[in-house]
Amino acid sequence: MSSSHQYLKASSSTNVTCCPGDVEHQTQLSENLASLLLSQEYSDIVLVVEGQKLHAHKVILAARSDYFRALLYGGLRESNQDEIELPNAPLNAFKVLLKYIYTGHMFLMTMKEEVILDILGLAHQYGFEDLERAISDVLVLLLCMRNVCALLDTARLYNLEKLTTVCLLYLDIHAAEILKHESFLTLSQDSLVELLERDSFFAPEVDIFRGVCNWCNVNTDYADKVMKCVRLPLMSVADLLSVVRPAGLVKPDALLDAIAERTKVSAVSDSGWNCLRHRGVLLYDENIATAKQGAKVLTGELTEFLLDGDHSSYDMDKGYTRHAITGPGDQGIIVKLGFPSIINHIRMLLWDRDIRSYSYYVEVSIDQKDWVRVVDYSPYCCRSWQYLYFETRVVQYIKIVGTHNTVNKVFHLVSFECTCKKKVPKMVNDVIMPSENVATLNNHAVVIEGVSRARNALLNGDTKQYDWDSGYTCHQLGSGAILIQLSQPYIISSLKLLLWDCDDRSYSYYIESSVNIWEWEMVIDKTRDSCKSWQLIRFPRRPVVFIRIVGTHNTANEVFHCVHFECPADGVQPDLPAIPASTNSSETPRSSPFTETATEAEEVAGITQQD
Repeated sequence: MSSSHQYLKASSSTNVTCCPGDVEHQTQLSENLASLLLSQEYSDIVLVVEGQKLHAHKVILAARSDYFRALLYGGLRESNQDEIELPNAPLNAFKVLLKYIYTGHMFLMTMKEEVILDILGLAHQYGFEDLERAISDVLVLLLCMRNVCALLDTARLYNLEKLTTVCLLYLDIHAAEILKHESFLTLSQDSLVELLERDSFFAPEVDIFRGVCNWCNVNTDYADKVMKCVRLPLMSVADLLSVVRPAGLVKPDALLDAIAERTKVSAVSDSGWNCLRHRGVLLYDENIATAKQGAKVLTGELTEFLLDGDHSSYDMDKGYTRHAITGPGDQGIIVKLGFPSIINHIRMLLWDRDIRSYSYYVEVSIDQKDWVRVVDYSPYCCRSWQYLYFETRVVQYIKIVGTHNTVNKVFHLVSFECTCKKKVPKMVNDVIMPSENVATLNNHAVVIEGVSRARNALLNGDTKQYDWDSGYTCHQLGSGAILIQLSQPYIISSLKLLLWDCDDRSYSYYIESSVNIWEWEMVIDKTRDSCKSWQLIRFPRRPVVFIRIVGTHNTANEVFHCVHFECPADGVQPDLPAIPASTNSSETPRSSPFTETATEAEEVAGITQQD
C-alpha cells in the first residue's frame, strides 16, 4: 500500500464495544486523521506561517474552527486561494495548535510558558473556547512569582475570568513580595490599576507607593491612573513628607489633601466608621481568629480559653472567657486579629450547659478609636452557637459586649471564630432569613417547655416513628404550652407542624412568637378550627427566637400532642397529606391505652417536665 493511503490502514488498537449494538472506534479515527497532519497527500490549502509553508485540508480546518470556516468557505478572497498567509502567528505555537486541530490532543506541561501563552492567543483568535479554558486551567498550576504578572495581563486580555481571579488572589497573598519583584514592572497599566483598587492587596501603603514609583520609572502612567490608586491618607505624615514628597510624582495639592485627611481630629463618617479606605488580608473561609494567625484576646477574664479551638471541654468553672455585665460603657471582650483582615462572618459559642440565654452586640474597629456596630442582638435572647453575618469590611479589633444573661450578670463566651465567606445567606435588617429549617438539633434549637419521653423529640426530624406512647411532645389543655427556642433570631414567615394523627381526633390551637420571651405576637389563631395531622402556616415575615404552641381543644382527651415542628416551611407544598396510621409505627396492633393527661404522660415516660 502506498504512503498516500496509509492513513486508511486499520488501527492496531483493539476496537471496544461499549454495549450490544454500539461500536466505538474513536481512537482509530483520531489516528487516521493524525496521519494527515502536514501531509501533502490530499492537501488543498497551504498555510504560510513565518515564511514556512504548512500543508492542510480545508474541510478539517473548517469543521474544527468557525474562524477557518469563514475564511475558507465564507466568500472572502482567501476562499479562492490555494495559499494563505497567517500574519502574527508564532510558528511553534501554530504547529502545536494545528496538531490539536487534527488530533484533539495537546500536552502542555513540557512546553515553555512563552509557547503556552502563544497557543492561548491563537486559541482565542481562532475561536477554540474549550481549548482556552483548558489552557487556563494548566496555567493555574504553573502560577508562580516569576510569571503571575504576565499571566494576569494575558488572562485580562482574553477575558479568562477564572485565571484572572486566581492571579489576583495570588498577588493579594504575595503583595509585599511582588512589589519588589522585577516582573511587577511589566504589568500593564489597566492590570495594575485593577490590582491596586483591591482592598485585599495588602501591604504597607508606603511600600505600595515605592513599588508604584518603580513602575512609573519604566512605564507611562497615562492620566495618573496608577498613582491615583495609591491611598496616601493611609500613610503616616512622616512618610508623606520624607518618601512621597521627594519622589515628585504626587501633585502638591494631592499631598496636602492627604495630610489634612490623615491629621483630622475625627476621621469618622456619618455611619460612625473610620472613613479611610483600608486594606486588609483576605483569606476566604479560613478562621483567622487563632493564635497561629497572631490573634489574641485583649480584654475579659480567663482569656486563655477563647481562641484555643476547644468548643467541647467546658463546664461551670472553666473553658470560657467572660466579662461582668454592668451596663453602658462595658468594655466587653476584645479580640485583636494578627493583621488587618477582611471579614464578613463571626461564629461564636455562648455558654450553654443549661437553658440560660444571652443578649449582646458586636463592634469592630481598625484602630480601637472608631468602632462600628455590625451586630446588635441586645433585643434578642440567644443561646449556644451564633452565626453572624455583616457587610464585608477591613477590621483588626472585634469587641463582643454582653448586655443580658437570664441567670446572672456575667457574659460567658466559649469559642470565637471570624472568617470571610464567599456565600452569605439572605439578610433582612442584619438578621438571617434562612432557606432551610433552623428548628433542628443541628442548628441548636431546643424545646424548653413541653412533656415528652425524649428531650427535643419535636425537633429530631422523625415524622414516622410515633404511636400511642412515644414520639410526640404534649401539654395539658388549659395549663402550660409547648415552647421552642431557636439559637438566635431568624427572619421567619412560615411554620410546619404535625399533630398526632394515629386516630380520627382533631385539635384546636394557636401559635405565638417572641424575640425575648416576655413580649409575644400572634402568628396564627386556630382556636375555632378543627385541625388534623400536618399544618402549614404562613404569615408576614418577622424576627423570631421563641415559638409558643398552645393547644386549646382535643376531641379525644385533655392533652395537646405535637409530633414534629419546623421553620421555615417555605418549599413545602400547602396540601400536605396526612400520614396513614399504619406508617406511624410497626405492624404490631396498638393496644396501649393513650395517656389522658400530660401528668400521666410524664409518669409513664419517667421524666420531669422540661422548664
